Amino acid sequence: MTDHASTAFTESERQQALDALHVVGSLPEPAYDDIVKVAAAVCGTPMALVTLIDRDRQWFKARIGVDGSETDRDVAVCDHAIRQPDQLLEVGDLKQDTRFVDNPVLNEMGARFYAGIPLVTREGAAVGSVCVVDLAPRSLSQEQREALQALARLTMTLMEARSREREQEVATILEQSPLVDAGEVSGTAWTVVILELQDLAGLAGQLGERGLERQLQQLDAALEQCLDVARGDSINRVTGSGEFIAVLGSDHAGQTLAALQAVADEACARLPRPLLLGAAGGSSGESTTAVFLRADQALSARKDALR
Repeated sequence: MTDHASTAFTESERQQALDALHVVGSLPEPAYDDIVKVAAAVCGTPMALVTLIDRDRQWFKARIGVDGSETDRDVAVCDHAIRQPDQLLEVGDLKQDTRFVDNPVLNEMGARFYAGIPLVTREGAAVGSVCVVDLAPRSLSQEQREALQALARLTMTLMEARSREREQEVATILEQSPLVDAGEVSGTAWTVVILELQDLAGLAGQLGERGLERQLQQLDAALEQCLDVARGDSINRVTGSGEFIAVLGSDHAGQTLAALQAVADEACARLPRPLLLGAAGGSSGESTTAVFLRADQALSARKDALR
């Protein structure tokens, strides 16, 4: 794997890199399910996972042989793995390692062996791992280690490709807004708002995919009712997600933001899952990308406050 310095990123920067991927809580995807199947088969283990280390939890993008969708971060072996982004963490016998001997989750699973390779962004931030777990002490062969590393690279490629697709879609949404065009020409102020429904995967498990889609359509309609269309406001949902991007005009934008927040609060009480909001204002001389990134940072701050 690419050599990355373990001290290159603060925890805050690492978390921002994970947030930017917009993968935590996302719906199941067959490609990631295939990765854990191959990892388990190649390494000969009953359990394999794609994990993401988020604030105070470890969330599973895909898993085989493991119940549940997350654990607390403080009992996650993968949290130790990401501390050395350029290395495979292999623990031959978890019972003989003082870091893990009293780990309640591992003991409940009966786990004795762990091997995990960090998922590292192009910039060098370790956001999670591809790992395998066995019920007996053992070690991997060199071929198995290399295969696990290859699967981690593939996983990261998938995540970053999806992230680029999202970025392109967001750019198109912003470019199509007449308010952005007008602001760039005349200096008129405008506001970008990001609303993101958390834990889509959990909601899909609770409501079913059709039920979830109905809820998202209802939410889209309720958010749209908050807008001033005559002012040029617009809102669009990012494909396959619970993320909504709105562009608001300058007149009474605060009132519209309050109305959007009221819809978010109602959705949280009804679903119940948080619908978090981040916003930033822009004007002439500032790129749409810069404004959107500030809104995204505001959204990350809301996630920080939630945990």
